[in-house]
Amino acid sequence: MRRARPPHVRDTRESRLLLVLLIAVAFALITVDIRGGEDSPVDGARQGAAAVFGPIENGVSAAVDPVGNAVSAIRDSGERHDRLAALEKENAALKAKLGSDDRNTSRLKQLDKMLKIAGEGQYGIKGAQVIAIGAAQGFSWTITVDVGANDGIRRDMTVLNGDGLVGRVTTVGPHTATVLLANDPDFTVGTRMEAGDELGFASGQGDRPLRVELLNGKAEVKKGDRLVTFGSQADKPFVPGVPVGVVSRVDPSGGDLTRTLYVTPYVSFTKLDIVGIVVEAPKKDPRDTVLPAKPKPTPTPTVTVTVTPSANAPAGGEIQQEQ
Repeated sequence: MRRARPPHVRDTRESRLLLVLLIAVAFALITVDIRGGEDSPVDGARQGAAAVFGPIENGVSAAVDPVGNAVSAIRDSGERHDRLAALEKENAALKAKLGSDDRNTSRLKQLDKMLKIAGEGQYGIKGAQVIAIGAAQGFSWTITVDVGANDGIRRDMTVLNGDGLVGRVTTVGPHTATVLLANDPDFTVGTRMEAGDELGFASGQGDRPLRVELLNGKAEVKKGDRLVTFGSQADKPFVPGVPVGVVSRVDPSGGDLTRTLYVTPYVSFTKLDIVGIVVEAPKKDPRDTVLPAKPKPTPTPTVTVTVTPSANAPAGGEIQQEQ
């Protein structure tokens, strides 16, 4: 005779099935828009796409090992204290792993620069590789990276590389995340001028320089001045002190309440490969310490001219110059 199944076992299995269905519905109803809004009706599809296609994109990125393994080595940058020392140690290990291949040598340089920024700014970062660009998702200025929720990535985290501000995380799947680039027209970040501390807001303009509106319409600004991120409340979506760019043009002041600048970003958004996602903000604002060293002025060449009397020249006559 078949023994009756205990009622509590049946109830447990049914409860588990119900839980799975509820989780599936919850994921389908998530409505966080990629460009900053939280009311998008299509975000459920984006989440589903991230879950389905993320592993495939990661499979493609695995072909670039050992660089992939090297990036994984810097995904946990250590505790707040002594982070710089830890990053330097990891950097030395990366050099040993990457070898001398031309492709890996280029990536090693990117890692070196990114680790330097992380150390100087005391940012805790997770390294990632760019595995897709926005065209595949219907957006012009986004990228997909090979880390996601399973790696501790969350929405509204700052993204940087060895040159400066790359963007912010907008959509997160289990294994991948989408980053809205700083040059996207829907991107805005608070900025602070180096030394002068003038505040403003930078907006993306595609392949043109960033447009910055300074809050002080009478601010003294000139070409070549530099900007960093001002930072956000609770460091989301932006941590402070990340290099943004250099002023390339200043609109004449017309007595308006704000003043418009055009800024050439430090980051080349068409050449992104390895980036870092800031998972731990610095204990204090690094201010201008993360900015690159200013280029030294090129010395003006001088020419020494030796003047000697010509042997055939009469006394008091013309003097020839030998150069």
